Amino acid sequence: MQVIRKTQDPRLKEEIMHISKKNGRTATLALGMAFALGMAGCTNSGEAGSSATTDTGKKAQAQSQVTSGDGRTYSKLGVPKVELKGAKIGFSQSEPDSAAFRAAETKSIKDAAKAAGATAVVTNANSELPKQISDIQELINQKVDILVVAPVNSDGLTPALEAAHKAKIPVITIDRKVTDTFCKDYVSFLGSDFKVQGQRAADALAKQTNSKANVAVLLGPSGNNVTDGRRDGFVNQVKAKYPNIKIVAQQTANASRDEGQKVTAQLLQTHPEINAVYAFNDESGLGAMAAIQEAGKKPGSDVKIVSIDGTRNAVQAIVDGKYNGVIESNPRFGDLVFETLKQFYDGKAIAENIIIKDGEYTPENAKSTLGQAF
Repeated sequence: MQVIRKTQDPRLKEEIMHISKKNGRTATLALGMAFALGMAGCTNSGEAGSSATTDTGKKAQAQSQVTSGDGRTYSKLGVPKVELKGAKIGFSQSEPDSAAFRAAETKSIKDAAKAAGATAVVTNANSELPKQISDIQELINQKVDILVVAPVNSDGLTPALEAAHKAKIPVITIDRKVTDTFCKDYVSFLGSDFKVQGQRAADALAKQTNSKANVAVLLGPSGNNVTDGRRDGFVNQVKAKYPNIKIVAQQTANASRDEGQKVTAQLLQTHPEINAVYAFNDESGLGAMAAIQEAGKKPGSDVKIVSIDGTRNAVQAIVDGKYNGVIESNPRFGDLVFETLKQFYDGKAIAENIIIKDGEYTPENAKSTLGQAF
Protein backbone atom coordinates (compact mmCIF):
# COMPACT_ATOMS: atom_id res chain seq x y z
CA MET A 1 0.00 0.00 0.00
CA GLN A 2 1.52 3.31 -1.09
CA VAL A 3 0.54 5.25 2.00
CA ILE A 4 2.30 2.73 4.23
CA ARG A 5 5.49 2.68 2.14
CA LYS A 6 5.79 6.47 2.48
CA THR A 7 5.35 6.41 6.25
CA GLN A 8 8.47 5.85 8.34
CA ASP A 9 6.97 5.59 11.83
CA PRO A 10 6.18 1.89 12.59
CA ARG A 11 3.26 2.81 14.82
CA LEU A 12 1.75 4.91 12.07
CA LYS A 13 2.14 2.03 9.64
CA GLU A 14 0.27 -0.22 12.03
CA GLU A 15 -2.47 2.36 12.60
CA ILE A 16 -2.92 2.98 8.87
CA MET A 17 -3.20 -0.76 8.24
CA HIS A 18 -5.81 -1.01 10.99
CA ILE A 19 -7.86 1.92 9.69
CA SER A 20 -7.59 0.77 6.08
CA LYS A 21 -8.70 -2.77 6.89
CA LYS A 22 -11.55 -1.48 9.03
CA ASN A 23 -12.85 1.29 6.82
CA GLY A 24 -11.35 0.90 3.38
CA ARG A 25 -10.99 4.28 1.70
CA THR A 26 -12.30 6.46 4.49
CA ALA A 27 -14.04 9.38 2.81
CA THR A 28 -15.84 11.35 5.51
CA LEU A 29 -15.92 15.01 6.10
CA ALA A 30 -15.94 15.06 9.23
CA LEU A 31 -23.70 33.37 17.43
CA GLY A 32 -22.76 33.44 19.89
CA MET A 33 -19.84 35.27 21.25
CA ALA A 34 -16.41 33.84 20.96
CA PHE A 35 -14.99 32.34 24.05
CA ALA A 36 -11.72 31.13 25.33
CA LEU A 37 -10.75 30.01 28.79
CA GLY A 38 -7.43 30.43 30.55
CA MET A 39 -5.98 27.11 31.63
CA ALA A 40 -4.23 25.99 34.79
CA GLY A 41 -2.20 23.01 33.70
CA CYS A 42 -4.52 21.32 31.18
CA THR A 43 -7.78 22.36 32.83
CA ASN A 44 -9.93 25.43 32.33
CA SER A 45 -9.93 27.73 35.34
CA GLY A 46 -11.76 30.93 34.60
CA GLU A 47 -12.88 33.18 31.80
CA ALA A 48 -9.73 35.01 30.77
CA GLY A 49 -8.72 34.10 27.25
CA SER A 50 -8.88 34.82 23.56
CA SER A 51 -12.07 35.51 21.68
CA ALA A 52 -12.77 35.77 17.99
CA THR A 53 -15.54 36.99 15.77
CA THR A 54 -16.23 37.57 12.12
CA ASP A 55 -18.83 39.39 10.09
CA THR A 56 -20.44 37.78 7.04
CA GLY A 57 -17.78 36.90 4.49
CA LYS A 58 -14.93 38.55 6.39
CA LYS A 59 -11.82 37.14 7.97
CA ALA A 60 -12.01 35.78 11.50
CA GLN A 61 -10.21 38.12 13.89
CA ALA A 62 -9.42 37.84 17.58
CA GLN A 63 -10.95 40.58 19.71
CA SER A 64 -8.87 40.35 22.89
CA GLN A 65 -5.46 39.21 24.00
CA VAL A 66 -4.91 36.22 26.26
CA THR A 67 -3.88 37.49 29.68
CA SER A 68 -4.06 34.45 31.94
CA GLY A 69 -0.65 33.98 33.52
CA ASP A 70 -1.14 30.35 34.49
CA GLY A 71 -2.14 28.81 31.19
CA ARG A 72 -0.44 26.53 28.71
CA THR A 73 2.23 28.62 27.03
CA TYR A 74 4.85 27.34 24.60
CA SER A 75 7.32 27.01 27.46
CA LYS A 76 4.93 24.96 29.60
CA LEU A 77 4.23 22.73 26.62
CA GLY A 78 7.96 22.19 26.25
CA VAL A 79 8.17 23.32 22.60
CA PRO A 80 10.86 25.68 21.33
CA LYS A 81 10.04 29.30 20.62
CA VAL A 82 9.61 30.01 16.92
CA GLU A 83 9.85 33.29 15.05
CA LEU A 84 6.94 33.31 12.63
CA LYS A 85 8.96 35.24 10.07
CA GLY A 86 10.94 32.54 8.32
CA ALA A 87 9.03 29.70 9.98
CA LYS A 88 7.90 26.60 8.08
CA ILE A 89 4.18 25.97 8.63
CA GLY A 90 2.76 22.57 7.72
CA PHE A 91 -0.91 22.66 6.71
CA SER A 92 -2.74 19.35 6.45
CA GLN A 93 -5.95 19.96 4.49
CA SER A 94 -8.62 17.31 4.82
CA GLU A 95 -10.55 17.46 1.57
CA PRO A 96 -10.01 18.43 -2.07
CA ASP A 97 -9.90 22.11 -2.91
CA SER A 98 -12.60 21.45 -5.50
CA ALA A 99 -14.96 22.19 -2.59
CA ALA A 100 -15.38 25.96 -2.29
CA PHE A 101 -15.01 25.89 1.51
CA ARG A 102 -11.70 24.05 1.33
CA ALA A 103 -10.36 26.23 -1.49
CA ALA A 104 -11.10 29.37 0.54
CA GLU A 105 -9.62 27.80 3.67
CA THR A 106 -6.39 26.75 1.95
CA LYS A 107 -6.00 30.14 0.27
CA SER A 108 -6.52 31.88 3.59
CA ILE A 109 -3.74 29.87 5.27
CA LYS A 110 -1.35 30.44 2.36
CA ASP A 111 -2.07 34.18 2.23
CA ALA A 112 -1.64 34.61 5.98
CA ALA A 113 1.63 32.66 5.95
CA LYS A 114 2.97 34.84 3.15
CA ALA A 115 1.95 37.99 5.00
CA ALA A 116 3.76 36.75 8.11
CA GLY A 117 6.91 35.96 6.16
CA ALA A 118 6.46 32.23 6.76
CA THR A 119 6.52 29.32 4.32
CA ALA A 120 3.39 27.17 4.03
CA VAL A 121 3.86 23.51 3.12
CA VAL A 122 0.42 22.20 2.12
CA THR A 123 -0.80 18.61 1.83
CA ASN A 124 -4.27 17.33 0.99
CA ALA A 125 -5.71 14.11 2.39
CA ASN A 126 -8.48 13.92 -0.24
CA SER A 127 -10.95 12.89 2.46
CA GLU A 128 -8.88 9.83 3.42
CA LEU A 129 -7.95 9.46 7.08
CA PRO A 130 -5.00 7.09 6.45
CA LYS A 131 -3.57 9.59 3.97
CA GLN A 132 -3.91 12.44 6.44
CA ILE A 133 -2.01 10.44 9.04
CA SER A 134 0.71 9.83 6.47
CA ASP A 135 0.65 13.49 5.36
CA ILE A 136 1.19 14.73 8.91
CA GLN A 137 4.09 12.32 9.39
CA GLU A 138 5.65 13.55 6.15
CA LEU A 139 5.32 17.15 7.35
CA ILE A 140 7.02 16.15 10.60
CA ASN A 141 9.78 14.48 8.58
CA GLN A 142 10.21 17.77 6.69
CA LYS A 143 10.82 19.42 10.08
CA VAL A 144 8.02 21.95 9.97
CA ASP A 145 7.97 24.29 12.96
CA ILE A 146 4.19 24.31 13.41
CA LEU A 147 1.30 22.13 12.23
CA VAL A 148 -2.14 23.43 11.27
CA VAL A 149 -4.59 20.59 10.72
CA ALA A 150 -8.09 20.56 9.24
CA PRO A 151 -9.03 17.03 10.39
CA VAL A 152 -10.76 14.53 8.12
CA ASN A 153 -12.47 13.07 11.19
CA SER A 154 -12.73 14.08 14.83
CA ASP A 155 -11.38 10.61 15.70
CA GLY A 156 -8.44 8.68 14.33
CA LEU A 157 -5.53 11.15 14.18
CA THR A 158 -4.06 10.12 17.54
CA PRO A 159 -0.86 8.46 16.23
CA ALA A 160 -0.05 11.43 13.99
CA LEU A 161 -0.73 13.96 16.74
CA GLU A 162 1.34 11.95 19.19
CA ALA A 163 4.18 11.91 16.69
CA ALA A 164 3.97 15.70 16.46
CA HIS A 165 4.01 15.94 20.26
CA LYS A 166 7.09 13.72 20.42
CA ALA A 167 8.79 15.96 17.84
CA LYS A 168 7.86 19.05 19.92
CA ILE A 169 5.76 20.52 17.09
CA PRO A 170 2.66 22.39 18.30
CA VAL A 171 -0.62 21.61 16.53
CA ILE A 172 -3.56 23.92 15.91
CA THR A 173 -6.75 22.35 14.54
CA ILE A 174 -9.23 24.33 12.50
CA ASP A 175 -12.83 23.82 11.39
CA ARG A 176 -13.21 20.42 13.04
CA LYS A 177 -12.25 19.54 16.60
CA VAL A 178 -10.43 16.32 17.42
CA THR A 179 -11.24 14.11 20.39
CA ASP A 180 -7.58 13.87 21.41
CA THR A 181 -6.00 15.40 24.51
CA PHE A 182 -5.97 19.17 24.77
CA CYS A 183 -2.57 20.61 25.73
CA LYS A 184 -0.76 17.43 24.76
CA ASP A 185 -2.01 16.59 21.27
CA TYR A 186 -3.13 20.04 20.17
CA VAL A 187 -2.75 23.63 21.35
CA SER A 188 -6.14 25.02 20.35
CA PHE A 189 -9.21 24.51 18.18
CA LEU A 190 -10.31 27.39 15.95
CA GLY A 191 -13.76 27.14 14.43
CA SER A 192 -17.49 27.65 14.63
CA ASP A 193 -20.00 26.61 17.26
CA PHE A 194 -21.73 23.92 15.24
CA LYS A 195 -24.70 23.52 17.58
CA VAL A 196 -25.37 27.24 17.36
CA GLN A 197 -25.20 26.98 13.57
CA GLY A 198 -27.92 24.30 13.69
CA GLN A 199 -30.03 26.41 16.04
CA ARG A 200 -29.76 29.43 13.79
CA ALA A 201 -30.66 27.32 10.75
CA ALA A 202 -33.82 26.20 12.57
CA ASP A 203 -34.69 29.81 13.32
CA ALA A 204 -34.05 30.83 9.70
CA LEU A 205 -36.23 28.00 8.39
CA ALA A 206 -38.98 28.87 10.85
CA LYS A 207 -38.95 32.47 9.64
CA GLN A 208 -39.27 31.37 6.00
CA THR A 209 -42.10 28.89 6.70
CA ASN A 210 -44.06 30.88 9.29
CA SER A 211 -42.99 28.23 11.80
CA LYS A 212 -45.00 25.48 10.09
CA ALA A 213 -43.35 22.89 7.86
CA ASN A 214 -42.60 19.26 7.10
CA VAL A 215 -38.83 19.12 6.95
CA ALA A 216 -36.32 16.73 5.43
CA VAL A 217 -32.91 16.91 7.12
CA LEU A 218 -29.86 16.12 4.97
CA LEU A 219 -27.15 15.07 7.41
CA GLY A 220 -23.39 15.32 6.94
CA PRO A 221 -20.94 12.42 7.16
CA SER A 222 -20.80 10.48 10.41
CA GLY A 223 -17.79 10.51 12.68
CA ASN A 224 -17.21 14.19 13.25
CA ASN A 225 -18.41 16.89 15.60
CA VAL A 226 -19.59 19.13 12.77
CA THR A 227 -22.34 16.74 11.72
CA ASP A 228 -23.31 16.04 15.32
CA GLY A 229 -23.48 19.70 16.27
CA ARG A 230 -25.42 20.87 13.22
CA ARG A 231 -27.89 18.00 13.60
CA ASP A 232 -28.40 18.31 17.35
CA GLY A 233 -28.61 22.09 17.28
CA PHE A 234 -31.31 22.04 14.60
CA VAL A 235 -33.35 19.15 15.99
CA ASN A 236 -33.31 20.41 19.57
CA GLN A 237 -34.19 23.95 18.54
CA VAL A 238 -37.17 22.69 16.54
CA LYS A 239 -38.36 20.60 19.48
CA ALA A 240 -37.96 23.47 21.92
CA LYS A 241 -39.40 26.35 19.90
CA TYR A 242 -41.42 25.20 16.88
CA PRO A 243 -44.16 22.66 17.64
CA ASN A 244 -45.62 23.01 14.14
CA ILE A 245 -42.39 22.13 12.37
CA LYS A 246 -42.23 18.38 11.86
CA ILE A 247 -39.01 16.59 10.95
CA VAL A 248 -40.30 13.83 8.71
CA ALA A 249 -36.96 12.38 7.60
CA GLN A 250 -33.24 12.50 8.41
CA GLN A 251 -30.78 10.95 6.02
CA THR A 252 -27.07 11.30 5.30
CA ALA A 253 -26.12 13.06 2.09
CA ASN A 254 -22.38 13.14 2.91
CA ALA A 255 -22.00 16.87 2.19
CA SER A 256 -22.22 16.05 -1.52
CA ARG A 257 -24.26 17.76 -4.23
CA ASP A 258 -24.82 14.49 -6.08
CA GLU A 259 -25.93 12.67 -2.94
CA GLY A 260 -28.01 15.63 -1.84
CA GLN A 261 -29.89 15.45 -5.13
CA LYS A 262 -30.30 11.68 -5.01
CA VAL A 263 -31.42 11.55 -1.38
CA THR A 264 -33.85 14.44 -1.78
CA ALA A 265 -35.39 12.87 -4.87
CA GLN A 266 -36.01 9.67 -2.91
CA LEU A 267 -37.41 11.52 0.09
CA LEU A 268 -39.81 13.56 -2.05
CA GLN A 269 -41.21 10.31 -3.43
CA THR A 270 -41.62 8.62 -0.05
CA HIS A 271 -42.70 11.79 1.78
CA PRO A 272 -44.61 13.97 -0.70
CA GLU A 273 -45.65 16.22 2.19
CA ILE A 274 -42.09 17.60 2.49
CA ASN A 275 -42.12 21.35 1.97
CA ALA A 276 -38.78 22.29 3.52
CA VAL A 277 -35.19 21.02 3.52
CA TYR A 278 -32.45 21.67 6.05
CA ALA A 279 -29.08 20.69 4.60
CA PHE A 280 -25.81 20.07 6.44
CA ASN A 281 -23.96 22.21 3.89
CA ASP A 282 -24.54 24.23 0.74
CA GLU A 283 -23.44 21.47 -1.59
CA SER A 284 -26.08 19.03 -0.36
CA GLY A 285 -28.59 21.89 -0.28
CA LEU A 286 -27.89 22.75 -3.93
CA GLY A 287 -28.36 19.07 -4.76
CA ALA A 288 -31.72 19.24 -3.00
CA MET A 289 -32.61 22.31 -5.08
CA ALA A 290 -31.96 20.36 -8.29
CA ALA A 291 -34.07 17.42 -7.10
CA ILE A 292 -36.96 19.70 -6.19
CA GLN A 293 -36.88 21.21 -9.68
CA GLU A 294 -36.78 17.76 -11.27
CA ALA A 295 -39.83 16.78 -9.22
CA GLY A 296 -41.76 19.60 -10.87
CA LYS A 297 -41.77 21.82 -7.78
CA LYS A 298 -40.36 25.28 -7.21
CA PRO A 299 -37.39 25.40 -4.82
CA GLY A 300 -37.57 28.45 -2.61
CA SER A 301 -41.37 28.56 -2.68
CA ASP A 302 -42.95 25.08 -2.88
CA VAL A 303 -40.06 23.67 -0.90
CA LYS A 304 -37.97 26.00 1.25
CA ILE A 305 -34.23 25.36 1.63
CA VAL A 306 -31.82 26.45 4.36
CA SER A 307 -28.23 25.22 4.62
CA ILE A 308 -24.89 26.06 6.21
CA ASP A 309 -21.67 27.33 4.58
CA GLY A 310 -21.81 30.55 2.56
CA THR A 311 -20.74 29.50 -0.94
CA ARG A 312 -21.34 31.88 -3.80
CA ASN A 313 -23.59 29.41 -5.64
CA ALA A 314 -25.96 29.06 -2.68
CA VAL A 315 -26.09 32.80 -2.01
CA GLN A 316 -26.76 33.41 -5.72
CA ALA A 317 -29.63 30.92 -5.46
CA ILE A 318 -31.10 33.07 -2.68
CA VAL A 319 -30.84 36.10 -4.95
CA ASP A 320 -32.58 34.08 -7.69
CA GLY A 321 -35.43 33.17 -5.34
CA LYS A 322 -34.64 29.43 -5.37
CA TYR A 323 -33.13 29.23 -1.90
CA ASN A 324 -34.18 30.68 1.42
CA GLY A 325 -31.21 31.08 3.70
CA VAL A 326 -27.60 30.19 4.47
CA ILE A 327 -25.94 30.27 7.86
CA GLU A 328 -22.32 31.19 7.26
CA SER A 329 -19.48 28.93 8.30
CA ASN A 330 -16.45 31.11 7.71
CA PRO A 331 -13.46 29.26 6.20
CA ARG A 332 -11.06 32.20 6.31
CA PHE A 333 -9.01 31.08 9.32
CA GLY A 334 -5.58 32.23 8.15
CA ASP A 335 -5.25 35.57 9.95
CA LEU A 336 -6.71 34.16 13.16
CA VAL A 337 -4.35 31.19 13.06
CA PHE A 338 -1.31 33.46 12.83
CA GLU A 339 -2.66 35.87 15.42
CA THR A 340 -3.11 32.91 17.78
CA LEU A 341 0.41 31.68 17.03
CA LYS A 342 1.83 35.15 17.71
CA GLN A 343 0.13 35.19 21.11
CA PHE A 344 1.38 31.66 21.77
CA TYR A 345 5.00 32.55 21.05
CA ASP A 346 4.67 35.83 22.95
CA GLY A 347 4.24 33.63 26.02
CA LYS A 348 0.50 34.05 26.43
CA ALA A 349 -1.84 31.22 27.40
CA ILE A 350 -3.90 29.95 24.49
CA ALA A 351 -7.46 28.79 24.95
CA GLU A 352 -8.65 25.29 24.16
CA ASN A 353 -11.42 26.69 21.95
CA ILE A 354 -11.48 29.89 19.93
CA ILE A 355 -14.99 30.11 18.58
CA ILE A 356 -15.89 32.46 15.75
CA LYS A 357 -19.21 34.19 15.22
CA ASP A 358 -20.61 33.47 11.78
CA GLY A 359 -22.83 35.68 9.66
CA GLU A 360 -26.00 34.83 7.76
CA TYR A 361 -27.30 35.23 4.22
CA THR A 362 -31.02 35.99 3.87
CA PRO A 363 -33.39 37.02 1.08
CA GLU A 364 -33.03 40.56 2.44
CA ASN A 365 -29.21 40.80 2.33
CA ALA A 366 -28.11 38.18 -0.21
CA LYS A 367 -27.79 40.57 -3.15
CA SER A 368 -25.73 43.13 -1.25
CA THR A 369 -23.46 40.51 0.39
CA LEU A 370 -23.01 38.18 -2.59
CA GLY A 371 -19.48 39.46 -3.17
CA GLN A 372 -18.47 38.31 0.32
CA ALA A 373 -19.44 34.67 -0.29
CA PHE A 374 -16.68 32.19 -1.09
